Amino acid sequence: MPALSLSCRNCATDHPLEANGTCSRCFGPLDPVYDWDHLRATVSRESIAAGPLSLWRYAALLPVDAPTEARLAPGFTPLVPAPRLADELGIGELWLKLDTANPTHSFKDRVVAVAARKAQELGFETLSCSSTGNLAGAVAARAAAEGLRAAVFVPADLEPEKLAAAAVFGPTIYAVNGTYDHCSRLSVELSFELPWGFVNVNLRSYYAEGSKTLAYEIAEQLGWETPDAVAIPIASGALYHKIGQGFGELRALGLVDGGTPRLYGGQAQGCQPVATAFRNGGRVQPVRPDTVARSLAIGNPADGDFAVSTARASGGAIYTVDEEDVGSNMALLATTTGVFGETAAGVTLGALRAAVAAGELDGTSRVVLLVTGDGLKTPGPVAHTYAPVAIEADADAFVDEVLVA
Repeated sequence: MPALSLSCRNCATDHPLEANGTCSRCFGPLDPVYDWDHLRATVSRESIAAGPLSLWRYAALLPVDAPTEARLAPGFTPLVPAPRLADELGIGELWLKLDTANPTHSFKDRVVAVAARKAQELGFETLSCSSTGNLAGAVAARAAAEGLRAAVFVPADLEPEKLAAAAVFGPTIYAVNGTYDHCSRLSVELSFELPWGFVNVNLRSYYAEGSKTLAYEIAEQLGWETPDAVAIPIASGALYHKIGQGFGELRALGLVDGGTPRLYGGQAQGCQPVATAFRNGGRVQPVRPDTVARSLAIGNPADGDFAVSTARASGGAIYTVDEEDVGSNMALLATTTGVFGETAAGVTLGALRAAVAAGELDGTSRVVLLVTGDGLKTPGPVAHTYAPVAIEADADAFVDEVLVA
């Protein structure tokens, strides 16, 4: 197995590779420990290129063994140029990382694939999670593909499109009367009572590592070069932090050319605990979410402080995006690139626009923007774009009256 143990990110206490997401000494988060000398001697661009066209091409850098039969394998999603949007923003080169191409149309398929693999190694028969929507679908689909049971906990008022996208795979959906943070607290408590694999609780140490593969793929798809900057949505802060870690690991292994990318994070105004901490220079303080960007509505982000430190270490920033700008940014992305991203993409593009306005990016910058989820799951904020012209089924009238109007 690639990983040797788990280690506390705060106090460095070692723990065995079990279903345990927090340190028994200080309750800090646990990260897998790898034999980096061995990896430097065995992992190369060539060995990675010889792997499958999925995240399992990076199995040597993940805390689980790759499956013999990779069912519904996520990853190696398209990285596509967006020249019209780059011109609109005034930056030199813009690429979109389309994780909408994953099996359930979000980046959550990555993290769940790794967590589920560990769940199978440990003998769990039920996968579970607390979710703002995308994770519920990813867990339900993974369980269906692997022949496991699934139980997901979601806020009762979640977007119906996301509930339907999870329900079709056959999980038990528990609609919790409260916010995502209530769901999260409930799943933490239940993880001590039930023999289930809670992907973002007792399997979180493995789950979070799946996010690193976004950094790996971006570098590989750019010819093993780092971009100048990456724009990333922030919810729990784990995705943002792990992408920073992923680029750092590539540099430590000598696999990538270029410097450390500046990471620009975004949060919507109605749920901005991480952006506030970055702006004020303090620790993250919990808030009650009230935002159209439901997939980012985590008021008590577990990795928020680590996201702040990652932003400072990379030379990037974390911005707040006005609620009324989320939908317009989703529409701007769509009309300039042909890509319909969910509300998180509207927030991410808003953060990128803020970085440009602040003079941090310009016409010489090469930037990657993450599109982490599909807009078909969150169509509400762009409903204003639907304005059909009513006509009669008469070609002459259409030409003579409608087109000349």
